[in-house]
Amino acid sequence: MITLRPFASLGTADHGWLKAHFHFSFANYFDPDRMGHGALRVWNDDEIAPQSGFPPHPHADMEIITFVRDGAITHQDSLGNSGKTKAGDVQVMSAGTGVRHAEYNLEQGPTRLFQIWIMPTKDGGQPCWGTRPFPRDERSGKLVPVASGWEADADALPIRADARVLAGTLRAGDRTRYQLGAGRFAYLVPASGRIAINGVEVNARDGAAISDETELTITALDDSELVMVDAA
Repeated sequence: MITLRPFASLGTADHGWLKAHFHFSFANYFDPDRMGHGALRVWNDDEIAPQSGFPPHPHADMEIITFVRDGAITHQDSLGNSGKTKAGDVQVMSAGTGVRHAEYNLEQGPTRLFQIWIMPTKDGGQPCWGTRPFPRDERSGKLVPVASGWEADADALPIRADARVLAGTLRAGDRTRYQLGAGRFAYLVPASGRIAINGVEVNARDGAAISDETELTITALDDSELVMVDAA
């Protein structure tokens, strides 16, 4: 089953410095039918104005993955970590027993990103943070794990969840396939472009909630960049 969630149907918030679209219930947006998809709890499509961002705030017991689409985000946290994650790159924060962090756009133009929250396999654990580049040309024509709790995904940033986040770029006409395990949930969003998943057309920034499907055939109808979560 593939349920399409058009971009226009998403929850929204406009704080001036932040323009956000919510694929699932978040903050003041509540939809009882959009409380998560398997272990995936949050998928926010954020645009952050230059020289602004999220001031220090706490998290615990959540795996937080940031996929930067345009611009860059600068991270600081109470563990002493700091760093910049640029477009095409990914950062992961395992909140564990608790951490405070801030995320700022210190660039001259807007930063656009997906922020993805996945529930951990178990609560607790030492908080940690990491970032690394995933060049678009190295994920051309396929889906590449960029954050994962699977031992087999050794090149991905680690998370403490039975889940993986994948990204890929497809040229118009390209096709890739993905095997989804029985009983698992996938959620796929084209960051750009237009695709079809098993014949269901999905436009840029639409969400596709997938369950009870064992094989996904993804066809690029336009040049596209994709992000997908595969979760228990």
